[in-house]
Amino acid sequence: MENTLTGREIQEARQRIGKYIRRTPLLDSPTLSQRLGCQIYLKAETLQRTGSFKIRGALNKTLQLSQEELDRGLIAGSAGNHAQGLAYAGRLLGAKTLIVMPADAPQLKVENTRAMGAQVELLDLPQPKRYEYIMNQVQEHGYTMVHAYDDYQIMAGQGTIGLEVLEDLPQVDTIVVPVGGGGLISGIAVAAKSVNPKVRIVGVEPALAPKGHESRRLGRQVTVTAGPTMADGIKDDFLGKKTYPLMEQYVDEMVLASEESIAQAMRLLCSENKLAVEGAGAVGLAALLDGNLKVQPEEKVCFVLSGGNWEPSRLAAIYSGADHL
Repeated sequence: MENTLTGREIQEARQRIGKYIRRTPLLDSPTLSQRLGCQIYLKAETLQRTGSFKIRGALNKTLQLSQEELDRGLIAGSAGNHAQGLAYAGRLLGAKTLIVMPADAPQLKVENTRAMGAQVELLDLPQPKRYEYIMNQVQEHGYTMVHAYDDYQIMAGQGTIGLEVLEDLPQVDTIVVPVGGGGLISGIAVAAKSVNPKVRIVGVEPALAPKGHESRRLGRQVTVTAGPTMADGIKDDFLGKKTYPLMEQYVDEMVLASEESIAQAMRLLCSENKLAVEGAGAVGLAALLDGNLKVQPEEKVCFVLSGGNWEPSRLAAIYSGADHL
C-alpha cells in the first residue's frame, strides 16, 4: 500500500479490525424519504464505538505498527473524533498517546479523549501551524505519527464502511459522505466502486469550509480559510496530498451545505430517526435540503452519519431552533 489504495487493502482492513468495532446499522427512513424525494438510508456511525467512524482507520493503522513504533508513543492532530479513535487504539495496544487539538475543540471531545488515557494539548493556532508543531514533536521526541486522514492505512479502515453499505444495500445508487481532509470519502469511494463501479459517490462540505468543492471547481488542489461552522469535525482548510488524487479519481460530485440546513438536518435526524448527529455528520442531508444534492424519487441514497460527539448543551440549542452557535 505504498502509492495508492485498492479494494483488496480495504477487505484486509475489515478482517483486521472486525472484532474491535461495531458493524453499524443501515437504517431506512420512510418519513424522510417521503418528505425529501428519494429513498433515504442512514449509515449510523454515530453508534460506533467512540461515537464516530474514526476508530476504524485508527485501529487499522495502529494494528499494523511494530512494537518499536508503539513503544515510541503515538501522536496526531485532531478536532476530536480521530483523537478519540486513536486514544482508544492506544489504550488497547498499551501505547502512550498525545493528541494536539485546536483550542476551540468541543469540550466533550477533549474530555472523552483524556478519559481514554491520552494526553491532550490545546493549541490556539491555525491548522498548518498545529501540523508543524506535531512534526516538531515527532522529530524531538520520536513519536509515531498517525495522521487523521492522509494515510492509506487510515483510508482503508474508513473504507470498510463502504463494504458494509454495499452488503446491506446492494442496489444502492448513491452514497453521500461528509468531507474533511478526505480520508473517509476516499476509503468509501474506493471500496464501493471496487464492488459496483456504477455507484455515485457525492462528497459534502460546509459552505464555510469548501476546500474540496473549490479544488474540484478550479481543477487543482487549493487551500481555503475555513470559517466558523457547526460542522467543526470537518472544518479543514485543505485536503490531503494522498486523498486529493483519490477523490479526483473516484468521487463523482462535490456539493456544499449551508449552516441553516445543517441545523435543520440535525433536528430532522433527531425527531424522525431518534439519532443525535453532530454537525459534520448531518451535512449530507443538509445538502439535500439546500437543493445542492440532486436526486430522483426511486433513487436509493445512503447518507453516512459520520459522528455524534457533541455536547448536550449544543445539541439542545439546535433542537430548540437555533441555526447558528
